[in-house]
Amino acid sequence: MQRACRQRCGASTVGAAQPRLSTGRGADVVGETHVSPGAEVKPGELVRRTRRAKGLTLAQLGLKTGYSAAQVSRYERGIVAMNDVDVRRRFADALELPHEAFGLAVPATRPEVRHGQAIEATVAFPRLPAHRVGRPGWEDGEDPVRRRRLLANLAITAAAAAGAPLLQSRAARADDAQLGELLVAELRDAMLGLGSAPSVPPIEALDADFSRARADFDACRYADLVVRLPRLIRMGHALTVSGDGSEHYGRLAQTYLMATRMLVKLDEQQLGWMAADRARQLADAATDVLGVAESARQLAVLARKAGWHDQALSIALTAADDPALRDAGRDGAAERGLLIQSAAYTVARRGDRSGMRELTDEATAIAKELGGRPLLRGHGGGFSPLTVQLHRISAENHAGDPLAALAAANSISLAELPSLERRSRGLGDIALTLERLGRRRECVRALLAAEHYAPQETHARPAVKSLISSLLVSGPTSSELRGLAARSGVVA
Repeated sequence: MQRACRQRCGASTVGAAQPRLSTGRGADVVGETHVSPGAEVKPGELVRRTRRAKGLTLAQLGLKTGYSAAQVSRYERGIVAMNDVDVRRRFADALELPHEAFGLAVPATRPEVRHGQAIEATVAFPRLPAHRVGRPGWEDGEDPVRRRRLLANLAITAAAAAGAPLLQSRAARADDAQLGELLVAELRDAMLGLGSAPSVPPIEALDADFSRARADFDACRYADLVVRLPRLIRMGHALTVSGDGSEHYGRLAQTYLMATRMLVKLDEQQLGWMAADRARQLADAATDVLGVAESARQLAVLARKAGWHDQALSIALTAADDPALRDAGRDGAAERGLLIQSAAYTVARRGDRSGMRELTDEATAIAKELGGRPLLRGHGGGFSPLTVQLHRISAENHAGDPLAALAAANSISLAELPSLERRSRGLGDIALTLERLGRRRECVRALLAAEHYAPQETHARPAVKSLISSLLVSGPTSSELRGLAARSGVVA
């Protein structure tokens, strides 16, 4: 209890003795102040005294170090420990103090602290060459004629929807509830290098196809993505292995990021890991700072889904503090906000409500500073004050406060969200909130509204199916709920 009190209250009051941070020497010099060997002072107290001596405000020191005034205050008061070597180095440079004053000669043994959260020590991702899949074909022992009959039929209809040539003359009606299974299967084959070798179109046509795939993602058109997204992966790899493929790494990285988001939606974690890691390698090869950061965010999402909350937090907050993002202008700030937002969701899953709200408020402050227009629309719907508030619905839900989640939902206008995909996700979060509050009829209405906006996503997404199944078995049903269940392939 005493140690917890010391962490909350910061360093104890120091009398007449001068501040000193032990570095293994008999005496230290801080600025022009000689420090006696007998007294010790924590880094935050050293920052506070030096800042005041230099006449700097919290905000001014924050500008010098890249932190908010509130975060500087937390460091000074000891609420957040300054155990991170990079944090100490930034303050030493900003205050023109020798690095030894912050004990940088002594290896840090305590956990790093970023944005008020203790995280595991991290290093840079290992640099690997951009991944190249093998030649298209099939695995040993696989008969190419024996394809999944149901999925083949679905592929016919999906191909027709996307304008691709049909492989058979007999038409078949695609069942939305099984489009997710088909999409996973097609992405898997493309990522493993299975299937027919693609004919590579001109770069302009490839860019146009990528733009259409992004529009399909925003509109939740799974039937179109079944054809376009795997085809983009195959063609992207074909380009990277022919001649100087480095110029195509960036586009392929973005394609893999889109595939990762779809695989996360469809709860296909193993392929999601593979896609996210390839995206990171390709973005690194293309020197795409935003792509590397977004890949880290998707890896953090996958780690959280696997129940690795500490690791997810470390990945997200370490990526958010990457100096390269701070040099990437407004888009870099927006990506930083997305990473902090992801960390807030992870903290919510750990049951830390106050930590979640502190991180969400930090993301909100970044969004407000950037203005109301969404930035990074291609990164899963973008970043803006409205999207942060949308995120807060789910975060409050998982932190165990559905009333706060409902209050967050009532403060936003779904019509102002930047895409149908975001509206559908928002309605799904609202439906979950209402279900937890026991408001079944309103929950079903929210699900029907989500189906209206994005039928294929509502019918195919496992999280929505799970909620529908729970409603079917937990209380009285209605014809609307039974109809939604039938369209989603959910059987009580």
